[in-house]
Amino acid sequence: MKNIPIIDAHHHFWDLSLKKHPWLNANSQIPFRYGDYSSICKNFLISDYKEISKNHNIVKTVHMETEWDPKDPVGETKWLHKLYDETGFPNAIVGQAWFDRQDIDAVLSGHMRYPLIRSIRHKPRISLTHDIQNLNPKGTLNDPVFRQGYSLLKKYHLHYDLQIPWWHLPDATKLAKDFPDTIIILNHTGLPSDRSKDGLNNWKSNMKQFSEQPNTALKISGICVPNKKWNSNLNKNIIKESIDIFGYQRCMFASNFPVDGVISTFDEIFNGFKEIVSSMKDYEIKSLFHDNAIKYYNPK
Repeated sequence: MKNIPIIDAHHHFWDLSLKKHPWLNANSQIPFRYGDYSSICKNFLISDYKEISKNHNIVKTVHMETEWDPKDPVGETKWLHKLYDETGFPNAIVGQAWFDRQDIDAVLSGHMRYPLIRSIRHKPRISLTHDIQNLNPKGTLNDPVFRQGYSLLKKYHLHYDLQIPWWHLPDATKLAKDFPDTIIILNHTGLPSDRSKDGLNNWKSNMKQFSEQPNTALKISGICVPNKKWNSNLNKNIIKESIDIFGYQRCMFASNFPVDGVISTFDEIFNGFKEIVSSMKDYEIKSLFHDNAIKYYNPK
């Protein structure tokens, strides 16, 4: 399995000299699920990615939007195309757009001028814990303005990359039902940070409900447990249950680097993935590491 071809389905590049990422300030950090993230407040470009991934056969990558300055969401996509022209990476892009903004149609149209765009991420408003669910709908998956903007994804043949904790998956399930022509790719495994028995049972139940919608898929990445280093023993059951729930045909492995560098090395994460699925059939393993990313993102 050492030389298995890998498409990293979720990673980031940033150049802080562009001053487009105010959140990447070690001295003024925003609340973050891994805690202190000062270690990643520095440039991360293709040379950095190649160095940390050199022990793996990375053939293509999918770039995830990086909370670039929202006043210029298409600017990131334009910048990434310059990187692709210079380096051959990244090979597909998930762009930033805000479905509840008045300019959503223009932003989506702007992204579509660039041939690597495949999907959009808008992080909806969420509750911070599973026991507080009475949110004002503004900015959530239930917001009529959000849903109106979201409906435009069909027009542009774009997917939706969704990042929410598992307790919002019932709303995501409804979104998938109401817009069956748009594929929703759930990021970071539904954020199963609560590893208590009740937490895992609730995560699993909501994941199953969401997976029953045929227009859903899953990225196994960003498996966050605050203040704990990534290791196979900690994450093996999460990964195996995720694959059982969605099926190997709808799951993709991804690094979430450099963000997950806060809690692990690239080798630890991908060697862990390889170890955990080593007993699966060869074609199933290749689907998880490579083929499903082709299916969902069609990287160039």
